[in-house]
Amino acid sequence: MAFAADFSRTAQDYGSFRAGFPPELLVRLQPFNVGISGQRLLDIGTGTGSLARQFAKAGCIVTGIDVVDAMMAEAKRLDHDAGIEVDYKTGAAEDIPLTDKSMDVVVAGQCWHWFDPVMATREIRRVLLPGGTIVICHFDWLPLPGNVVAATEKLILQYNPAWPMAGGAGFYPRWLQGLAQGGFGNLETFSFDVNVPYSPDQWRGRIRASAGVAASLSDERVAAFDAEHGQLLATYFPDDVLSIPHRVWAVVGRGWFDTGAAGREVQKVR
Repeated sequence: MAFAADFSRTAQDYGSFRAGFPPELLVRLQPFNVGISGQRLLDIGTGTGSLARQFAKAGCIVTGIDVVDAMMAEAKRLDHDAGIEVDYKTGAAEDIPLTDKSMDVVVAGQCWHWFDPVMATREIRRVLLPGGTIVICHFDWLPLPGNVVAATEKLILQYNPAWPMAGGAGFYPRWLQGLAQGGFGNLETFSFDVNVPYSPDQWRGRIRASAGVAASLSDERVAAFDAEHGQLLATYFPDDVLSIPHRVWAVVGRGWFDTGAAGREVQKVR
């Protein structure tokens, strides 16, 4: 996407304040044979490793890649604290630093919108075993009329009008056609909603970590935003605990890895 964000500037807040995917995601993925102990799983765009750690806890042999070394340094710190081992490598989704047919599953959590989807899909097909599984999942806050998320997004846009991620509904049907064209079939989606508790200070940290604030604004603008955000919360949302609505959405597909079959299926999709 055209909007640029430098997450190396916000890795500490990201690791400290951004809620990871709820454990129920792995429960929902079990019927797809994803997250099975001993499974070789690649987490692309791993960030601070929140999703990689969950799969490692489930017994998967997990590799995480990201282009931001500062994020993976934070991931390693958090892994050490949790007693979890993940193999992190610097690399992009469009140029995965792994050998062909080396993974059972590839997962992309809250990151697919940052990739070139055609190149990423091609690389994922390369590193997956034939018939391997791809999972693209998102965990989005929900701006509802009058809630704290909507007020926060409005403030972000005042400081950063170019930020393109406001007003989301947490659904990504546009990813399905690209996956089908890239050779993945048996596509299935699911979603569920959860409320995530944040203290006001935690919510401020979570928002500082976002692409629209510390990852794309100057330090001076971040400080000014954070002060005004704190005042907004104290005035209009003074509760000790803020219940932030979120939506988990995922698409699961398996690879055909047969150009002729993929072509025939794409014709069906059209």
